[in-house]
Amino acid sequence: MDKFTVLTGTAAPLPLANVDTDKIIPARFLKTIKRTGLGQHLFNTLRFDAEGNERPDFVLNREPYRHAEILIAHENFGCGSSREHAPWALLDFGIRCVIAPDFADIFHTNCFKNGVLPIRLPRAVCDMLIEDAQMGGNAKLTVDLERQVVVRPNGEEIHFEIDSFRKHLLLNGLDDIGQTMQHGDHIDAHEARRRDEHAWMPFITLG
Repeated sequence: MDKFTVLTGTAAPLPLANVDTDKIIPARFLKTIKRTGLGQHLFNTLRFDAEGNERPDFVLNREPYRHAEILIAHENFGCGSSREHAPWALLDFGIRCVIAPDFADIFHTNCFKNGVLPIRLPRAVCDMLIEDAQMGGNAKLTVDLERQVVVRPNGEEIHFEIDSFRKHLLLNGLDDIGQTMQHGDHIDAHEARRRDEHAWMPFITLG
């Protein structure tokens, strides 16, 4: 997956609590195992009406938020079922970071596995960042993972906490497969030893 180092981009304000994974990506779009193509269905029931027309009042249907890379929401983001398609849809839309007071545990874990950075900040701070984001394209936020700060448009830096191992994985673009491949030489050596051992094993004849 792509490395996450420093992200400067448009932040979309979504002042909603308990945004569950069915809102993020409705169940009817889960027939695929591909990670691409899901962005068009992100927040489908909030973005579109029953006829498939855009709802003009929804934030991601307005400029400059159509190109948002950061999402700011309220409590319990990603609750509900444990579908990994939720971070897939966010990432495919272009969102690399979600800021909220807290997240559902499984969604939080799935974000890290797919290159999306979930940042926990107090509700009052999230509300302040939502106000910043409502100023539009002239109010970009910066997320510096190495320094663990969110930089407001006025230059104020807000520190956030993150598990050191998960930080390492994002900075180096390592998903589960990437972590395994780091041990490729050891795996190859082990397999070679196994082949040699089996090659010298005597055949046992039953009779």
